[in-house]
Amino acid sequence: MWPHELVAFGAAFLAGAINSVAGGGTLVSFPVLIWLGLPSTIANATSTVAIWPGSLGGMLGFRRDLLDMPSRMYALIVPSLLGGVAGAILLRLTPTSLFDRIVPLLILFATCLFMAQDAVQRLLKIGTSDGERGPGWLVGALAFQLVVALYGGYFGAGLGIMMLAALGIIGLTDIHQMNGLKNLLAVCINGVAALYFVWKGMVYWPDVIVMAIGAIAGGLGGAGLARRLGRVAVRRMVIAVGLVMAVKLMLR
Repeated sequence: MWPHELVAFGAAFLAGAINSVAGGGTLVSFPVLIWLGLPSTIANATSTVAIWPGSLGGMLGFRRDLLDMPSRMYALIVPSLLGGVAGAILLRLTPTSLFDRIVPLLILFATCLFMAQDAVQRLLKIGTSDGERGPGWLVGALAFQLVVALYGGYFGAGLGIMMLAALGIIGLTDIHQMNGLKNLLAVCINGVAALYFVWKGMVYWPDVIVMAIGAIAGGLGGAGLARRLGRVAVRRMVIAVGLVMAVKLMLR
């Protein structure tokens, strides 16, 4: 049914572009799938599996910015994988009504954290060069990412904003480099969660195929748009998306 497929493709394209730049694409893809008739649990799993390639596309779009990434940052892949699968399991065990009550506060907190990134770095004295960071910094960064990944595997709306806030707090300052690493970690988090959902038979495959193509196209296009808009505009977009998402969920 072409109208159904076109709507699904369009939602995934927009979600992939939003995730590439700021995060929050799930709030496009997930409601659209429900509107198209999928049960909420199936819609959530289908959205995760379908949008996952968009993170891969976004990572490739920022690949040049990852070349100068401090090597220690790649250690964040480990808690991303562990937290992603734990969050997916938790989704099957926890009533979604509980998540609905706390997620607006989580997104609002992450957005405010991102807005106050420079001030918090100065206050905590963690915006130092990589060579000045000791083992304690790495342990803290890994623990922080584990919590973020747990959230991402559970639902994922606002995951990109939370990771951008976390990466800013632990010392990264280049928004394009942060977006590249954010997308790499999202590939890990959503990838293991998607495998779990597929294993449990929670995915509606006809929509997954159409939306995966749209998400990849949107992810690549979003990265290019970020470069044209510039760092200041992208930062403002991140903050705007976060605030809109929080208000929308609070009023739901």
